[in-house]
Amino acid sequence: MAVLVLGGAGYIGSHTVDRLIQKGEEVVVVDSLVTGHRAAVNSQAKFYQGDLSDQDFMRKVFAENPAIQAVIHFAAFSLVAESMTDPLKYFDNNTAGMIKLLEVMNEVGVKKIVFSSTAATYGIPETMPIKESDPQKPINPYGESKLMMEKIMRWSDKAYGIKFVALRYFNVAGAKEDGSIGEDHHPETHLLPIVLQVAMGKRDQLKIFGDDYNTPDGTNVRDYVHPTDLADAHILAVKYLLADNDSNAFNLGSSTGFSNKQILEAAREVTGKEIPAEMAPRRGGDPDTLIAASDKAREILGWKPQFDDIHKIIQTAWNWHETHPQGYADQD
Repeated sequence: MAVLVLGGAGYIGSHTVDRLIQKGEEVVVVDSLVTGHRAAVNSQAKFYQGDLSDQDFMRKVFAENPAIQAVIHFAAFSLVAESMTDPLKYFDNNTAGMIKLLEVMNEVGVKKIVFSSTAATYGIPETMPIKESDPQKPINPYGESKLMMEKIMRWSDKAYGIKFVALRYFNVAGAKEDGSIGEDHHPETHLLPIVLQVAMGKRDQLKIFGDDYNTPDGTNVRDYVHPTDLADAHILAVKYLLADNDSNAFNLGSSTGFSNKQILEAAREVTGKEIPAEMAPRRGGDPDTLIAASDKAREILGWKPQFDDIHKIIQTAWNWHETHPQGYADQD
């Protein structure tokens, strides 16, 4: 059996490929390298550079790898702010790309897919923590594009029997413990890498957007999950589908929220650096608190996150940034 990982050169995808290889699985990776890094892909995986919406290319991948029984899909654009200014880019790459993929999967008879969705499909939640049964009302095109992908998979299950698991999560932070793979985005928009770039002297200071939210210290509270824990959840979801279970959706989260100020203080403790910071005005569309309940994933998938301490998560990220100050620039 082989697993096809789409977007396997990206941040979470590369960690998942690495974990699959560690578990002795045969892995095929497809990545366009528009945002991913070839150097992030475990050398034992079979790599193809190309776009999943290119159906002839995908037919070739499946034809050359008849052992593929399941697909893990990470290949989507994911910048909320960019999606607001260029929504068609997101509906084309994310949503239309899913249609092209499912058409080929149905054609070749591969009927299991694990989808990296997002808790952004919930929009601004009415209750906290967020449960899978809560209303999905996205407030940006990124979240909308992924919700549409979930709906397309649901109808494809009814029509063609393509079983899926959608995994919804918020903030991902950290790196492989040995520092060999980690987070490298251009531009970087995620809080923790930006905090650590300040610690390294690559940025002058951190800007915290808003300190008047309805939270204990006034700054946004978010759920943080380690990429290794996410990788394990995706692998467990593949096993769930291969056991002939029905399609399903699961939230993935630490179920513990940390404010921006708490992340900053923890990073100062881990790095021993001052990390200058200043308050800045709120950004549009930022909810006060976003925390996902992951009871369902723990009970049904048997998911057991190993990184539930924010200091430990930050330490792994710091290991990566210290040993790769230019990211993958010297390796790609």
